[in-house]
Amino acid sequence: MGADNGRIVSQKTPINIMQLFFIFIFLTTVCLSQQKQAADNVFQPKANIPTFAPGEEPVVAIDEAHHNFHTVDGRYKAFAEVLRLDGCTVIPSPTPFNRDSLDKIDILVISNALNKNNFGGRWTRPIYPAFTETEVATVRDWVNDGGTLLLIADHMPFPGAAKELAAEFGVAFNDGFAWQPDRRGQITFRRSDGTLADHPITNGRNAAEKIDSVTSFTGQAFQIGKNAKSLMTFGKEYISEMPESAWQFSEGTPSVSIEGWSQGAVLEYSKGRVAIFGEAAMFTAQISRSGTAMGMNAPNAKQNQQFLLNVVHWLMKKIDSK
Repeated sequence: MGADNGRIVSQKTPINIMQLFFIFIFLTTVCLSQQKQAADNVFQPKANIPTFAPGEEPVVAIDEAHHNFHTVDGRYKAFAEVLRLDGCTVIPSPTPFNRDSLDKIDILVISNALNKNNFGGRWTRPIYPAFTETEVATVRDWVNDGGTLLLIADHMPFPGAAKELAAEFGVAFNDGFAWQPDRRGQITFRRSDGTLADHPITNGRNAAEKIDSVTSFTGQAFQIGKNAKSLMTFGKEYISEMPESAWQFSEGTPSVSIEGWSQGAVLEYSKGRVAIFGEAAMFTAQISRSGTAMGMNAPNAKQNQQFLLNVVHWLMKKIDSK
């Protein structure tokens, strides 16, 4: 504002094209800095004959009560669409886990849960538990009594937030980044080299459902107990790097060999079934900040959609364990 002969007048400075351009670049940069990837709204899942007929639709609830990075209408939109095309009812799970709500669903999906202290990009140690001790016990007992769980925890900080729940099923999460040091990024597990297991899930119910390769996008590695079966196993030269803050690496960043560790495993737990994965993008369709496809929309992940369906079919006992 300025003064003109005792009157207050508005001074309007014209904004030129270059100023508008820089404002646009600034706002775009700020926006992109808040998320490394977004849902690919153009992706169209392949539609097959639905496995579940009307009247027998399993209810799949995706956790949204724990500051989750992936939600039904957000980055896990493609995940939900694939399952709906197969005849599933997919809903959000907006409240802390309790037995009443769990008993109303068939599959609980937890993808990249966080504690509020690490939410909003505060991906630095210490990493706090995403779930209370009561919630962990509730989920464990529900699975023990016949519930089915799909637990997904990506690279650090997500394994640290979910490690207590994984431990209930004999799985030890590593709160790091899994990759080959000189080839960070996508990892393809192949039947031909033994990194993708020969299992009823990878074999499917018929030849059309057989999986020969699955691609993940970084993620974590974990160790499994004797009751679990690894579907995706790391080969030689793979390591996990464990920085103090996500994506901040140096020569002094701790690392460990993960040869023989898993990034995807399943187990039967009393009357229930559990599938655990250390990477989340492989089950959705996203676009990275650089415009790269991440997930079922990626050119070398053509069988990821069928792999997701096979996992769900196994959880629902449409595929036997042997």
